[in-house]
Amino acid sequence: MEKMLAEKPVNVNEEGYLLEFAQWDKDIANAIAVEEKVELRDDHWKAIEWIQSEFKKDSPLSIRGIKNSGALNIKEFYELFPGGPLKKASKIAGIPKPKSCI
Repeated sequence: MEKMLAEKPVNVNEEGYLLEFAQWDKDIANAIAVEEKVELRDDHWKAIEWIQSEFKKDSPLSIRGIKNSGALNIKEFYELFPGGPLKKASKIAGIPKPKSCI
C-alpha cells in the first residue's frame, strides 16, 4: 500500500515497513521515528547505518547477531529503541522486518 511519509509517497506493507529500500532517505527515517516515538540522535544514526550496512551485505539481523558483532552496545541499542529495538530500528532504517522478529 502507499503511504505519505515526509510528504513523499512510499510503498509499505501492512506493518509500515518500506517495501522498496530505494525510497528511504533521512526525512523518511525521521517521519517513521516520530510514528515510533523515537527521537533520533547521533547514536541512533550510527545504529541505523550499521543495520543498513548489514542489510546490504545480505546478513540476517538478530539481537544475538548485534550482541556478537561488537559494532553496537546491546544495552544502548535497547535504550535507543525501546519496546522492540530490532523491529523499530529496522523500520526506521527502511529495511524489511527481520525474520528473527515475531
